[in-house]
Amino acid sequence: MNEPRPFPGRVTVENVRPRVDLGNFAVKRTLGENIKVEADIFADGHDALSGVVKFRHGKQAAWFEAPMKLVGNDRWVGEFTVTELGTYFYTIEAWINQFQSWQKDLKKRVVAGQTVSVELLVGAVIIEETAARVPAPEADWLKLRARELRNLENSSGGTILKLAMDEELTRLMDRLAERKLPTTDPQEICVAVDSELARFGAWYELFPRSFGTFKDCVAQLPRIAKMGFDVLYLPPIHPIGKSFRKGRNNSVECQPGEPGSPWAIGSDEGGHKSVNPDLGTLADFQTLVAKAREYKIEIALDIALQCAPDHPYVKHHPEWFRHRPDGSIQCAENPPKLYQDIVPFNFECENWPELWQELSSIFEYWIDQKIHVFRVDNPHTKTFAFWEWCLGALKEKNPDLIFLAEAFTRPKVLYRLAKVGFTQSYNYFPWRNTKDELEAYFTELTQPPAADFLRPNLWPNTPDILPQFLQTEDRSAFAIRCILAATLGASYGIYGPAFELCENVPREPGAEEYLNSEKYEIKHWNLAAGWQLEGLLTRLNQIRRANRVLQFNHNLRFHHTDNDQLIAYTKATDDGSDAVLCVVNLSPHYIHSGWLNLPLADFQLDARRTYQMHDLLSDARYLWKGDRNYVELNPARTSAHIFRLRRLVRTEHDFDYFL
Repeated sequence: MNEPRPFPGRVTVENVRPRVDLGNFAVKRTLGENIKVEADIFADGHDALSGVVKFRHGKQAAWFEAPMKLVGNDRWVGEFTVTELGTYFYTIEAWINQFQSWQKDLKKRVVAGQTVSVELLVGAVIIEETAARVPAPEADWLKLRARELRNLENSSGGTILKLAMDEELTRLMDRLAERKLPTTDPQEICVAVDSELARFGAWYELFPRSFGTFKDCVAQLPRIAKMGFDVLYLPPIHPIGKSFRKGRNNSVECQPGEPGSPWAIGSDEGGHKSVNPDLGTLADFQTLVAKAREYKIEIALDIALQCAPDHPYVKHHPEWFRHRPDGSIQCAENPPKLYQDIVPFNFECENWPELWQELSSIFEYWIDQKIHVFRVDNPHTKTFAFWEWCLGALKEKNPDLIFLAEAFTRPKVLYRLAKVGFTQSYNYFPWRNTKDELEAYFTELTQPPAADFLRPNLWPNTPDILPQFLQTEDRSAFAIRCILAATLGASYGIYGPAFELCENVPREPGAEEYLNSEKYEIKHWNLAAGWQLEGLLTRLNQIRRANRVLQFNHNLRFHHTDNDQLIAYTKATDDGSDAVLCVVNLSPHYIHSGWLNLPLADFQLDARRTYQMHDLLSDARYLWKGDRNYVELNPARTSAHIFRLRRLVRTEHDFDYFL
């Protein structure tokens, strides 16, 4: 017969949340956020239970604890706050609470009029056992309570319960009593804690060469900062290959003087650790980074792990690439498309450890140049194992790093990239246009399980994507999409002047690519053009910064309207005391109106009293009453309301104002 194992404990802990893929990947949060932990905690019988969330930063050995509370149906909730960047761990411990079990049974017996002399002795013993293991003055105080219990045999039920249920006694026993045979969840769940910029920010993409050099880009910083952007994202700044260089509109024939695609990286002038001499020197780039920080702007650098055919890597390490039977190196392709100016790395080559180390060193080089934010090109065409290894090692040394994945790919691949370490991700927002599409997609993105590991960054356009919604419309279509991006998501971005100036001409009918794309030529933008969206973008970013509820994704909730062209949603605090309501007309052409239903109780609003809707875009104020109100939006004037909910407050002087 097998030897009996140690008694495992009576308490069961199940269904712990948040947890990503059974704990195989980290839950994601940002600095200062609360982690709300839930679990099913139960045991046999009717004893009272207690539980705590145990948590620690990865560099700490000692555990801290936060209490858990029963919220119903054996579901328990507790929370803790992450106060340092890096990795946290948490688990759950639960046990039979002997003292609370005694209190519960004693109360039932007293109410039933039973004799409780023995039960009083049981309680006294429990308290004395605790007093014996704690120092004074708590021990002395507990011993006194135990003696009082022993002397209550002939007391009234009210007197007994007053002492037995004393709040201070209960609090001390909860804190000091021995946890006999506790159950600890064996899994320590990882939480990756990033900077606030990983959760909330506005990105602006700009091709440096269209403005001249790095020095000329410095002159753009005041305008970009005035509009309220937090990140200035630059496409690759490295030397551009000359072999098979693409010409205007992606032509395979490059005319003299055409600059080629910045994503065709590398030539005899250098590779991924060099800057294009046409843009200036490394010192000039460092100056741009420093000047941007003076304006509270982070420079995001594009890292594309691919090469032009004349990249130094191709010459010195041909074994890192795939070769065709004729000996030539295979170019990038996505049949029927061919990218003759780019050759991909073979992440499975025989010398893959050497290759992986070198590719990781590219990030390390630019980190040394004070770059903390990276946009990564086409990560879904590189092996997941590489990203998990590379990003994990980089963030272990530099926990403030941010990696935006250009993951325009299948949903499961997009999700996997987020799980293995990417901080943010592009997504399908450019192609979600109808009310049903937007509501379904953003409910998926902003609620668990996706919300625990994926942070969407919403872009209405990119140099690669000119959505059809923007192609045949005027300024109102661009206004609709940037309002949606800025309010549905905590992070959003625009492909700079092209979006500001409402550029909307496709390469050909039905294509979602720009005619005369900046990817293949130098543009000379007229920032004084009449359709400029600078004013709207500036106001949106002001609203986002002034209203903290817009800086999160998990608090997004949609509300019913009786018109499919009107979409309504709120972002609010957990108790609803602070809330912003957005109503957007999804049609760029027509006036649309309808009735909006708002659950007033969720926002601490009284259905019998008037409340004010303050439109933060126009500064107009409307008085609403009840949970059903009328809205009308004319895209010729404005495509949206962004309302701050203000409730009526009456002072002691009988003066009313809206809070």
